[in-house]
Amino acid sequence: MRFAACLLAVLCFGCGRGAKDQPIPLDQVPAEYQQTAKAKLPDVKFEQAIKRSDGSYEVRGRDKAGRVRDVELSASGEVIAIE
Repeated sequence: MRFAACLLAVLCFGCGRGAKDQPIPLDQVPAEYQQTAKAKLPDVKFEQAIKRSDGSYEVRGRDKAGRVRDVELSASGEVIAIE
């Protein structure tokens, strides 16, 4: 019984927290962020973007060899990571 009550509390309070990361069209990524990503990975054709709940972005594409590459940018446009 106690386990069920704890599980119910976790489910109720754990669900619906704030905005989640959401895929967005690449043209909704600010142009300067796109330029920064292209400068860091010039051989990548960017195809997707994700806007994170903290205002940062992830821009993802494929290089000439077909490998998925991405650039993570902070809310202020600084490069956080390149994968």
